[in-house]
Amino acid sequence: MTFALAQWLVTMFAAISLVHVYWALGGEWATVVAVPQVPVEGEVQLQPAFKPQGWITFLVAGGLLAIALLVCLRVGWWLPQVHHQALQWVISTVATLLFARAIGDSDLMGFFKEVKDSRFARWDTWVYSPLCVLLGSGLLAVAWA
Repeated sequence: MTFALAQWLVTMFAAISLVHVYWALGGEWATVVAVPQVPVEGEVQLQPAFKPQGWITFLVAGGLLAIALLVCLRVGWWLPQVHHQALQWVISTVATLLFARAIGDSDLMGFFKEVKDSRFARWDTWVYSPLCVLLGSGLLAVAWA
């Protein structure tokens, strides 16, 4: 069971990493729902809260791939299995960060966000935040199994 969960986690983190690489290389697909949007002062229109730079998006992709590799190390999939307690705590820290992401920053993202009327906000409520909870829970299960 843990091995199957780990395979699912690695697949999800690798897929999300590849999407970030696509965006870093200039891809436009799904960018409207990938960045939080804020209202323009005095208008009904929304605008992106920030413009992600390519190199930062590459760093995010690398971080996501690193998480996938940590899971592979923990369960011994493609890499030698590591039982060291430090690896458990690193994976648990990542899980905690994912839970924090799901809770949000109280303004633009997470379950308790204030800006709720954008396309990003709807995707965040129904896809991104629940996915963070699932990924974080899966990481904890793999780390401590």
